[in-house]
Amino acid sequence: MFTTRQIASVTLTLPLLITAAVITTVDSAAVDGVTSLTAYDLLSSYGFPIGILPKGVTGYNLDKSTGKFSVHLNGDCSFALEGSYQLRYKSKFGGYIENNRLTSLYGVSVKVLFLWLNIVEVVKDGDNLGFSVGIASASFPLDNFLICPQCGCGLNCNNSGEILKIRNSHLVSSV
Repeated sequence: MFTTRQIASVTLTLPLLITAAVITTVDSAAVDGVTSLTAYDLLSSYGFPIGILPKGVTGYNLDKSTGKFSVHLNGDCSFALEGSYQLRYKSKFGGYIENNRLTSLYGVSVKVLFLWLNIVEVVKDGDNLGFSVGIASASFPLDNFLICPQCGCGLNCNNSGEILKIRNSHLVSSV
């Protein structure tokens, strides 16, 4: 579960981010075998902003009875944010979804100092999203996640040289 003890905000700041680009549409998706919503629409229906998924999702699977899901990209996806936060998505990642909570996540990681740590849980709490790597967690305002980052260039894909700053809620904790 999401913890509340404070640790340095540098330890983990963002995972699955963000703000600044345009979302792409999923060609098709299977929910219990029926073509329906895009992965971005589905995420929204569970209370999450679309920007925690990168652009380019090609499909997903969801077992509505258990909440188990998987998301598919054309290949592995990585990008940096603000020049220091690095995120990596495997070509297939997933976990369990319920309203305002993603658990038992696999295939998504964030680089903290010199280590790649798996993001294992995302919880929406009011106007914030909390991300956990198991030993630590961090909270960020929802408005950081309104637009999807793009594989390779993150939020700095227009070659303007301008990097959008990610705000955090200064709520970083460890177990």
